[in-house]
Amino acid sequence: MKRYSIYALSALLLAGACVKTVEPDFNVPFSDIEAEAVGGDVKLKLDSPEAWVAKTQNPWITVSPANGKGSAECTVSIDSALAFTPREGLVRFELLGSGERKDIKVTQKGFEYQIVAKEEKVELANYAPLEERWFDIEVAANLPFKVTVPEADRNWLSYEMPELVLDRGARPRTVKIRFTWGLNFNQEPRATKIALEPVDAQTGVTGTKSIDVDQAAADEIEIGVKGDSLALIAINQALECWTSYDTAERMEHWDGVTVWKSGPDKGRVRSASFRLFSTKEGIPFQVKYLTAAEELTFFGNSNTFLKDLDPGEHICELTRLKRLTISAYGLVTLPENFYKLENLEFLDLSSNNFEKLPDILDPKIFTKLHSLILNANQRHVIYDLYNSIEKKPGGFINEPDVDDAGNLSFPKRFLKWDKLDTLVLSVNYLQGSIPDLEDDPDFQKWTAEEVNACDTLPQKLIGLPKVLPNTKLLTMNLNRMSGELPDWLLYHPCLDLWVPDALVFPQEGKDKKGNNCGFTNAPANLDYYYKEYVNKKYNPNNKNN
Repeated sequence: MKRYSIYALSALLLAGACVKTVEPDFNVPFSDIEAEAVGGDVKLKLDSPEAWVAKTQNPWITVSPANGKGSAECTVSIDSALAFTPREGLVRFELLGSGERKDIKVTQKGFEYQIVAKEEKVELANYAPLEERWFDIEVAANLPFKVTVPEADRNWLSYEMPELVLDRGARPRTVKIRFTWGLNFNQEPRATKIALEPVDAQTGVTGTKSIDVDQAAADEIEIGVKGDSLALIAINQALECWTSYDTAERMEHWDGVTVWKSGPDKGRVRSASFRLFSTKEGIPFQVKYLTAAEELTFFGNSNTFLKDLDPGEHICELTRLKRLTISAYGLVTLPENFYKLENLEFLDLSSNNFEKLPDILDPKIFTKLHSLILNANQRHVIYDLYNSIEKKPGGFINEPDVDDAGNLSFPKRFLKWDKLDTLVLSVNYLQGSIPDLEDDPDFQKWTAEEVNACDTLPQKLIGLPKVLPNTKLLTMNLNRMSGELPDWLLYHPCLDLWVPDALVFPQEGKDKKGNNCGFTNAPANLDYYYKEYVNKKYNPNNKNN
């Protein structure tokens, strides 16, 4: 048995020695590669009987692995094109022993001119907080292009586009365009089409030609009690007020809200107050639904001094308003339609940033106005205007009036409100002297008949300009005025009511020409005044009468 086993093993070894190993032929699966402009990877199965190496003289083509022994799977990587025209390259596989070669011709297309947006349709809500009213669109392009929003839609849709840096030839580069959108106040949806066009209109392009933007309609608010409550809540939210309404209570019990107790508007908002909020916009559009309101107050915006706001057109729809306060909001102007509020009797625009009195504030328009509050419109406290570099300090600093010598003068139009009982101008940057108005035809003179008809008016008034004759409170202290006080002011019938030594005469700082401010003839007391107004009950000599 041992002998037979040895014979069998020897036979097997002899048979194995006679079998020849079959080596694979040198082969690649194809001789051409056609690649798109964007490039990419192509995998191939290389058959080889021996060691080999892959070669290419084109830097935009790489092979991995680049060498090996025997068959292998290789990847030919083709970089993105850099030109608009096609290009060609070559990949060569070579056997190290025999030197046999196999070539693959690589042809890559060039880029077409293109402008391609990642999104071609955007849907927007009708409302969102300011910091959320934007969207970004990524656009890949290989030529300069422009973004065009239809002119009719530029009032609610705008964009900011960074520079498109084309630093890779024809290879598209990506830019992110930020669009900012406005609220839809209408109860109809709206849509627009943003065009993406080459700067050179003659250049044909492929890809996105436009972006469709659709915006939802505004929420419907019906005029009435329910509509008023919805409007108040919406305004409160849009302003980001620090406090909110307790909607579990009836509207008439909400903080800062009063309602009509009787009449056709019973239950509707008569007055409302919004205090301590943070907004970078005008008064929310929902205010236009408060059509029964007689009084509205908006007070206390955050970082007021940083803002340049307009209250917006919607407040102008409330033609029944009699009292309006927009204080510490950040206003620098008023809308053109503000004239619609001709029924105003009280207007408080204090603590804003006005550089000058808006032209729309005209006594010929607001004939019913009796109180005008404009104090503290200083954006920054600047003692010396001459050495200040602040460009927009507020405080009515750009009021244009000048006197005959060309020096700044107290604005005469402030003095034409002859029906005002209250005019508050304290803590601003009004400059120059107060005009004496002796020869100004815009101001009538006190007549002997008027003076003699009233037992408290002195003869001193006869012939003096009749300025602010009904004003029971006038303040203009802590401005930058100088010069002499005119007689019409020093002997005004209501001067003692104005507490002039505190609220009229004191000025401070230096004006824009470097002059020290303060009136040269400001009286130390009102003794001179009561010598003329001998019958006035405020005369110290009459205090026991």
